[in-house]
Amino acid sequence: MKDKRLQKLGELHRKHKDIITLMPLQTGGLLTEAAKKALIEFGDGYSVCDFCEGNLSNIANPPVREFVHELLPEFLGCDVAAVTHGAREAKFMIMHSLAGHGDSIIVDGNRHYTTIVAAERAGLNVVEVPSSGYPEFTIDVNQYEPLVEKHHPRMILLTYPDGNYGNIPDAKRLGEIAQDHDVPFILNGAYAVGRMPVNMNELGADFIIGSSHKSMASAGPCGVLGMKKRWEEVVLRKSEAYSNKELELLGCTVRGVPLVTLMASFPYVVERVHDWDGQVLKAQWFSSEIEKLGFKQLGEKPHRHDLLYFETAMLYEISKHVRERGYFLYKELKDRGIWGPQPGLTRAFKLSTFAASREQLSFVLDSFKSILSKYS
Repeated sequence: MKDKRLQKLGELHRKHKDIITLMPLQTGGLLTEAAKKALIEFGDGYSVCDFCEGNLSNIANPPVREFVHELLPEFLGCDVAAVTHGAREAKFMIMHSLAGHGDSIIVDGNRHYTTIVAAERAGLNVVEVPSSGYPEFTIDVNQYEPLVEKHHPRMILLTYPDGNYGNIPDAKRLGEIAQDHDVPFILNGAYAVGRMPVNMNELGADFIIGSSHKSMASAGPCGVLGMKKRWEEVVLRKSEAYSNKELELLGCTVRGVPLVTLMASFPYVVERVHDWDGQVLKAQWFSSEIEKLGFKQLGEKPHRHDLLYFETAMLYEISKHVRERGYFLYKELKDRGIWGPQPGLTRAFKLSTFAASREQLSFVLDSFKSILSKYS
């Protein structure tokens, strides 16, 4: 092949394969063996649509209908479920369906940026409940109530947990507030659904959102959306011109690899959430051990999630005096077979202990010790 640019495309490979993964965006999305087989089996374009009769969620072979209408609602603790192109798309679907231009939405100060982008696209005014600030950045959901009374929002949203510090706010209490004021409550569980037990109805939410590629062992982009029955005809309303096509899904949702890998991994995901207590203990142990090196964990303590945020002043000081600058840490960890902090970050970074064993995490701790010793 003469064109080297085309040759590169034909020889794609992943640099971070077969190493210890601590990257929060990836630890909950690593594919199961069943999903890898499904990826190959259904990798050809619209292969999942071979037996579609006009509505993707009603395909019987592969068993999309059973998954979407039975298994997924049971897992999410909701009445009605749908598969979306991602968590951000699910947020926009709800906002666009329930609210009008100029309406207000109240969100937590730890919200993901896509919450703001979705609200902006839907023409909503955003009111934020501030966090407690440094060092824990917690959200007191009771602060929603006076803002609800003042702004009369069309809906409220809580990030559970947030994607920076891994804090888990009191969603059940916010559900009570939402019901008292009859305001729809969206629970953004992108880092919860598929990692930890979470039930929409038990928490008093109207909607629950998950990220399949972040937390449900699926190829992406892909997400899940659960809701109360009362919202089905609003959010999943059909086109007037094409009666079997949902408007907010633009007729069809995820087709092909993301959907079938989500389905193939689902039995494993259903089982693994029962080990959540073990995951939390592992994260707490790792946090306490790495703090002995001089790192500082921000966010709630004791921590209740696998996503951890650390301040690392000594690594930042090292970066000021080495040739690679902020990239020295990425290089040192890569040489040891560890993928975690994003390249260039040394002052502070996020890690997730979800996919690593205690033995692997012990190796990570020893690696940080070795790096600090090398540059001391």
